[in-house]
Amino acid sequence: MSEDRLSEDRPRRRVVIAGGGTAGWMMAAAIARTMGATVDLTLVESEAIGTIGVGESTIPPLVNFNRILGIPEPDFMRAAQATFKLGILFDNWKYDGHSYFHSFGLSGKDHWSAGFQHFWLRARAAGYPHSYDDYCLELVAGLQGKFAHLPEERMNYAYHVDATLYGRFLRELAEADGAKRVEGKIQSVELDGESGNIAALLLDGERRVEGDMFVDCTGFRGLLIDGALHGGFEDWGHWLPNDSAVALQSKHQGPPMPYTRAIAHDAGWQWRIPLQHRMGAGIVYSSRYLSRDAALDRLLSSLGEPLVEPIDIKFRGGVRRRQWVRNCVAVGLAGGFVEPLEATTVHLIQRAILRFIRLMPNGRVSERDAIEFNEQQRRDIEQIRDFVILHYKATERRDSPFWRHVAAMPIPDSLQQKIELFRETGRVFRKNEELFGENSWVQVMMGQGIDPQSWHPIAEKLSPDELDRFMAGLRESTARTAATLPEHHAYVARYCGAREPQAA
Repeated sequence: MSEDRLSEDRPRRRVVIAGGGTAGWMMAAAIARTMGATVDLTLVESEAIGTIGVGESTIPPLVNFNRILGIPEPDFMRAAQATFKLGILFDNWKYDGHSYFHSFGLSGKDHWSAGFQHFWLRARAAGYPHSYDDYCLELVAGLQGKFAHLPEERMNYAYHVDATLYGRFLRELAEADGAKRVEGKIQSVELDGESGNIAALLLDGERRVEGDMFVDCTGFRGLLIDGALHGGFEDWGHWLPNDSAVALQSKHQGPPMPYTRAIAHDAGWQWRIPLQHRMGAGIVYSSRYLSRDAALDRLLSSLGEPLVEPIDIKFRGGVRRRQWVRNCVAVGLAGGFVEPLEATTVHLIQRAILRFIRLMPNGRVSERDAIEFNEQQRRDIEQIRDFVILHYKATERRDSPFWRHVAAMPIPDSLQQKIELFRETGRVFRKNEELFGENSWVQVMMGQGIDPQSWHPIAEKLSPDELDRFMAGLRESTARTAATLPEHHAYVARYCGAREPQAA
């Protein structure tokens, strides 16, 4: 029997995605582009149900996700009104009036036995005057408002995107590759009486959408994973006290810079995300310490007239105890949520999508696949959780009830070990394909005021003169490269063939 005949005899897997938005259409585009005609793909969404759609700041893995889908970068950037992002500027986190930059780049030059911070720490102790910041190209270029694609991909970057426009772009891509969209509200979920699996989604108008695998992209509701299959939820509110946000859009107050801003206030923080056509802005806060009206007033006072009505968001930081249950996988907010301080929301969607495609059943769903998916997803979000908690715990702020609360709260043992190891030795270890690398932890921990007490003995190998030349050469090389880069907003306009963004 021919291979074509074998393919024809095997029924196509029916995959049904519940919910659109960024998560749903990222999943649909990836499955349609990767699996092609081997999958019968349907996405169910209702235009009457809004999506959160404010996660506009991303991290570098999205660059590779778009490449996997074969999306030309200029096309994507035009469609999503995207700009480039080199990191996040954190204002007022160590104390009110202090700033530091968490970049996507590497600093200096490592030795295999120790990171660059060990050499910098020894040089500082010997009187070397220059900041650790001076040795990271992405950081220096970001603060100067510069960007360019460099040979050998020597500039690590991500994007600021309009999430709604990105979703529309992915919808067109997915439908061109064979995905079907069904408009309608999900009224209930039908379970198979024998297996307990989801058999179908029951929509308004007495319609029924059957499937073999279901993907829950219904947001915080978790209509399938929790409402039907009782995946359970683990609340992390004792570590992540913020539970509310207000998001809106405003005009630019200057040329769009290649970084996100996270501005701490006395009960949480605000974000600023520069797109080509507007600024995404919002305030994250703890309702225990700030009212919604006060939060909105504080946001508006720093932005001026908004372009749209504010969007109120209530959330709980935490994770589904199981993100794959029977024949259903939860993706995006349905699977778990850590507040978007380090712009990881879209990344967790992406990780779940690629992981699900790797574990796509070919016939009966394997419980071992579900266990593997759940373990890997859990590890990813826990590591991100620890990194976000770090920003609250490592601070000198005690100027409000909120900051006194986070100063006193307990933290996970895994984070405590990481902080104390760095404080005592300057060491950071990346575990199990952890998202944030050594330099990310170093930049944030030192930026928040954790000062290592020692350094690796390999840094003693260089004589004082050798160390001085080594440090000076790296710093000068970084400064020279940054000086050759064009202005970010002008580069975006040329690269996308768009009109150069202007200040309001």
